[in-house]
Amino acid sequence: MSLPKEPEVTLQLAIDHGLSAEEFDKVKNYLGRVPTFTELGVYSVMWSEHCSYKNSIRVLKTLPNKGPQLLVEAGEENAGLVDIGGGLACAFKIESHNHPSAVEPYQGAATGVGGIHRDIFTMGARPVASLNSLRFGSLETPRVRFLLDGVVHGISDYGNSFGVPTVAGDIFFDPSYEGNPLVNAMSVGIVKAGETASAAAPGPGNPVIIVGASTGRDGIHGATFASEEISEESESKRPSVQVGDPFMEKLLLEATLEAIKTGAIAGIQDMGAAGISCSSSEMSAKSKTGMRINLDKAPQREAGMTAYEMLLSESQERMLIVAHKGREQEILDVFKKWDVSAEIIGEVIDTGEVEYWMHGELKAKIPADSLVLGGGAPVYERETKEPAYIAKKHAFDMAKVPEETNFETALIKLMQAPNVASKRWIFEQYDHMVRTNTVVGPGPSNAGVIRVKGTKKGLVVKTDCNGRYVYLNPRKGGRIAVAEAARNVVCTGAKPLAITNCLNFGNPYKPEVYWVFKEAVGGMSDACRVLNTPVTGGNVSFYNENPKSSVFPTPTIGMLGLIDDLEKGLMTPGYKEADSLVVYAGAKRKGLGGSEYLSWNHGLTEGDAPEFDLDYEAKLHQFILKAIEKGLIHSAHDCSDGGLLACLTEKSVFSKIGATIDTKDLLHYSGSSRRECYFSEAQSGVVFSLGEGQFEGLTKTAEEYGIALTALGKTGGSKLMIDDTIDLEVEELHDAYEGAIPSYMNRKA
Repeated sequence: MSLPKEPEVTLQLAIDHGLSAEEFDKVKNYLGRVPTFTELGVYSVMWSEHCSYKNSIRVLKTLPNKGPQLLVEAGEENAGLVDIGGGLACAFKIESHNHPSAVEPYQGAATGVGGIHRDIFTMGARPVASLNSLRFGSLETPRVRFLLDGVVHGISDYGNSFGVPTVAGDIFFDPSYEGNPLVNAMSVGIVKAGETASAAAPGPGNPVIIVGASTGRDGIHGATFASEEISEESESKRPSVQVGDPFMEKLLLEATLEAIKTGAIAGIQDMGAAGISCSSSEMSAKSKTGMRINLDKAPQREAGMTAYEMLLSESQERMLIVAHKGREQEILDVFKKWDVSAEIIGEVIDTGEVEYWMHGELKAKIPADSLVLGGGAPVYERETKEPAYIAKKHAFDMAKVPEETNFETALIKLMQAPNVASKRWIFEQYDHMVRTNTVVGPGPSNAGVIRVKGTKKGLVVKTDCNGRYVYLNPRKGGRIAVAEAARNVVCTGAKPLAITNCLNFGNPYKPEVYWVFKEAVGGMSDACRVLNTPVTGGNVSFYNENPKSSVFPTPTIGMLGLIDDLEKGLMTPGYKEADSLVVYAGAKRKGLGGSEYLSWNHGLTEGDAPEFDLDYEAKLHQFILKAIEKGLIHSAHDCSDGGLLACLTEKSVFSKIGATIDTKDLLHYSGSSRRECYFSEAQSGVVFSLGEGQFEGLTKTAEEYGIALTALGKTGGSKLMIDDTIDLEVEELHDAYEGAIPSYMNRKA
């Protein structure tokens, strides 16, 4: 079969590949000549935004990425690695699969899950938990319901088949995400410290092995597809969406972990974005070596593939391994045992170049360092301009919002808001108990909790970000994203250790978008420094725009925390018994800006992001952990989406225990209106339940940390009664809370 002749490389062809004229000149300077068609393809994917971070790396370098708990620096390996004591480490990371999920939701989400797990087990860590963070448009739209259904099924089918529990996540609906959903997947793994593998290619003469699935044409130019805006032509790019096979990945997982334990592996990297071209060049650049690859030896599942297609394919469930010379047979034997393909396709060389051969011809010869982040890949800092809408939003007069005449009706409506209501329809499709390590799964919880087998320790994990806050005030919104994720972990009894992040923004070439991006990252930096949660790595996803608008800026935070003793330190949100005291701890309940109440009940996205004092938040975390350590509280739940009333309602719904609440003292402390007190999403607020004999000790502890306490009432009965405004059966609130999302998803298109 004769292969097609490669086209002549011109400036226009380079532009069609997503390179600028300046970048094309830079490529020619690196090579000292015009690139071949195959070389142009490699540069186009490696210099795409998705792989090179060319428009974000300078900003990302401002994030705090050091701390005694970190075992590798951010970006140094496939995932972050955190010391959790007892000779163990936790590898964790979050990444986006937004654009693929917009055009092919099932496979887009499924391969996002598969890809992030591979990043974890290439470190030598066994994945023990999965999370996801999802954003969609209005559920009133049939297309949005189709996307949600496809994404959830993609996540569940892949994760359930692969055998890793989905223990937590978050989801948010807003018209801004119409046409461009966000699908962020996170994986968490455990490994013995010192037994990790590195994404390196040391030792000239060491053989290079490709393992896993055969290479096909799926996913070609997936990285460049992820580096452009969603448009009406995006449907035609379905071939850029990869196809996943969770059963192959399960075999690949077991074979890879066993092969790493042999000690015969010198380096290993997942083949994700940009496939062979990415793994070979990044591993080579890291070790200042090179590779000579014979593409004919790589298993192909489609006939007549060209070198260009082989190098750019993003076929899933593949790895690139560098073996210690003379020990390659040990690796091949392990993969044969697991019935996973493993073929030697080349060797490490000392030239600093990656060479790709096919049919006896040299198809590409490129300096490895010229392709990668931190090497020769271009780096930009874009023009910034504060968006005009921000000042207008902040100037909004809240007095224009009609006062509530019936708080019962307002509360029931709020509990039916998809952003507040139960996500049971979603999480019940996930297996959250597989491997039997799950202590607290999705649903009535602040965060997911996984036991570390053989110890008393528990890993606590959470994803979080309210894009509406970041839209209204990028700096404050970035701070809140980190703080709320940490608060959820703290309310579970864990000390926050570190974060990973997935930064979802619009087109970086638009000055207003880039200003918001820089401000949001600055806010994240502020919070990470104060809360001592360094950044271990993550993902940037630009171009999250559709033909009508850009999405809310959404810097998703994946937070990792640790409980030293699950028997003593675990805390959950629901009431534990009747006749308990209900106590509010924290900041004043003031301001309605950016609230779910304002958005859902009144159709307004106005005002500033919620009130927030970062230093006070840090003290609140210390106080909560001390109160849990002293055994002073029975339950803890933070006030977030929906405010105080949503928090109180959830505590009753989760436990099926009513409560009688009087907010008179809280109103006086806050100096706010009743409506503000009820629905404000001011940060740094938590509701506890405790025994009467514990109140004095809790008060003394609060005074030590400078945290205000306000008694609210008592638990008991079948009703939630608040002041003289609300008198509702918990069962009625339960039905409103649980029935909202199913009522949408049961509609016919």
